[in-house]
Amino acid sequence: MTPDTPGREVEIVRAGPLTTVQDRGRPGYAHLGVGRSGALDQPAHRLANLLVGNPPGAATLETTIGGVALRALDGPVVVSVCGAVAPVHVDGRPAAWAAPVYVPTGAVLEVGPAVSGVRSYVAIAGGLLAELVLGSRSTDLLSGLGPAPLRDGDRLAVAPLPSAFPAVDPTPVSAPADSLIELAVLPGPRAEHFGAEAWRTLTRAEYRVQDQSNRIALRLGGPVLARQGPDSIPSEGAILGALQVPADGLPILFLADHPPTGGYPVIGVVPDEALHHAAQAGPGTRVRFRAANLGGPGIAHL
Repeated sequence: MTPDTPGREVEIVRAGPLTTVQDRGRPGYAHLGVGRSGALDQPAHRLANLLVGNPPGAATLETTIGGVALRALDGPVVVSVCGAVAPVHVDGRPAAWAAPVYVPTGAVLEVGPAVSGVRSYVAIAGGLLAELVLGSRSTDLLSGLGPAPLRDGDRLAVAPLPSAFPAVDPTPVSAPADSLIELAVLPGPRAEHFGAEAWRTLTRAEYRVQDQSNRIALRLGGPVLARQGPDSIPSEGAILGALQVPADGLPILFLADHPPTGGYPVIGVVPDEALHHAAQAGPGTRVRFRAANLGGPGIAHL
């Protein structure tokens, strides 16, 4: 079978702690109770695809902390690994991170544990052909839509190779920062439930990412945000990047698999273009929120 023949597959040799199929997600279905989902680090997802000649929205593998290993079946594949920095090997031989890598038929690509950041993205030339659900191949951990998280031994179909690979210089790629991230934040729709002191605390204090964080939300520990209204409110629509504050006063940042509604007031919203930093923030990462200019970039995305 030649590399251009449809029907190629890769086998998951080691799925790691959590590896899912992700693309741009399925926006536009919140009214049906379906969140966007999709790759948490969209810039890394797009770059991985670009490096192997795929369209930006092609499905990739999103790994979490522990990496993944896969075997090329039925023909060679060309892959790239972006996002969290991790060692890359092909049949035990070192290979490049953030660059196209050739994996011969039967060979195993090994992406090791992340050494900087949390989530790596593995793009395969042609793109993965998981089943489309509402226009997306993404796994949504909250709703259960899309393919299940991958397990050892799973096989994934790969589309035919693109006709040409772009000339891309991977040198400008920067590694995710592990120790401190700064996120822009805009006032939320329920800012009136909090006093001015709570907003000052949010935008001047420092928080830390907690162990319970996942694709649904980044849970933060730090100074409590005192509210002037009730602990909970009638359930209302929630969006990606919302900073919801439950009864304990500690903010929760909604990520791609967030629920479409929420019953706690939202003090602020982090614009879409800043969220890739949150995607790479592991437990213990320090987080600072910076009050954004209401007329600046990002407001149109809200």
